[in-house]
Amino acid sequence: MTSTPIRVALVDDQQLVRSGFGMLINSQPDLCVVVEAGNGNEALAALSSTAADVVLMDVRMPGMDGIETTRRLMERIKVAPVGSWLSGLRIVVLTTFDLDEYALAAIHAGASGFLLKDAPPEELLGAIRTVFAGDAVIAPSTTRRLLDHVAPLLSAPSPANDAASNAVASLTAREHEVFVLIANGLSNPEIALQLFVSEATVKTHVGHILAKLGARDRVQVVVIAYETGIVTPG
Repeated sequence: MTSTPIRVALVDDQQLVRSGFGMLINSQPDLCVVVEAGNGNEALAALSSTAADVVLMDVRMPGMDGIETTRRLMERIKVAPVGSWLSGLRIVVLTTFDLDEYALAAIHAGASGFLLKDAPPEELLGAIRTVFAGDAVIAPSTTRRLLDHVAPLLSAPSPANDAASNAVASLTAREHEVFVLIANGLSNPEIALQLFVSEATVKTHVGHILAKLGARDRVQVVVIAYETGIVTPG
């Protein structure tokens, strides 16, 4: 829980979906919907004047879709002053299994994870809190199922995958161990327990791994693990 509510932006072209999510989110004392938008253009305009912590982003919308909106928000984040609210903004993609390629594109654009639109309420709320905390892969089972589904796309030969392989090769032996455990969905406490080290030590390793891989968060690390064959479907 946080002392001030986590600020959530809902971006979805279906008003009924936004209303349902909004009622659920606002029913929680530690969460608050601060922005509602029906497409990417509306979201970008609203987030120019209203601060948010987590964006729930639909993938397919009229006008500007969720992939382009995510890309543009990431551009803003990259040039945001250190310490501004934008520097901590996280984007969660709302998807369905038949839109895997769209969700994958959004992840590459900078989104922090997947969430199925028909996920149970507690999974939606948990995902918002977890991605806000920034220290775990959101909805690991969902993320793993979706990544398994698009694994052939992720592992296809490409210059980006060659660069990712070179980055992975730059990890120390211990960092590589931690990288593999992150890729398998373990949290910092679980990694510390498995490696018999402190959580502070794990946090340091995670920071080095993110920097060397050029990854913004743990979901990006998992994607790189699939791209480089460290994790395989199943």
